[in-house]
Amino acid sequence: MVQQVTKGIKISVKTKFNGVSYRDTKLYYVFAYHITIENNSSETVELTSRFWKIYDSLNKIEIVAGKGVVGQTPVLQPKEHYAYSSGCFLISTIGAMTGYFTMQNTNTLEEFKVLIPTFQLITPLSSN
Repeated sequence: MVQQVTKGIKISVKTKFNGVSYRDTKLYYVFAYHITIENNSSETVELTSRFWKIYDSLNKIEIVAGKGVVGQTPVLQPKEHYAYSSGCFLISTIGAMTGYFTMQNTNTLEEFKVLIPTFQLITPLSSN
C-alpha cells in the first residue's frame, strides 16, 4: 500500500493484478486499484474531479480526467472516509499510475489539489 497526505487529506492505494484479457485479439494485463480517501482536516471537502497519468512500460502514457470518481462526487466531513475501486488495462506487464484529485472546501469554496501517490502496476511474474 502507498499513501500520501495533502492538506490533511490522506490517500491510500492498494493494487491487484487481475489476469489477462483479450480485446480485438490484443492481449491486455488487467489491474485493479482500491483508493481510500480520509479527511483528517477540520474542514468539509468535496471531491470534484480526478486527473490520472497511466504509464505503460512500453512508453505509452494515457491521460484520464473527469468529474468525480466512479460517477460520484463524495463530500467528506472531518474524520470521514470514502473508498472506491477501479481498474486499468496495460499492454505490458509493468506500469504505474499517478495523479491528483481536485477537492473543494465546502465552506470557503477554495479548490485545491490532493496528490495521489505514484503506485506500481506489476504482474506477479514480473516481480520475481
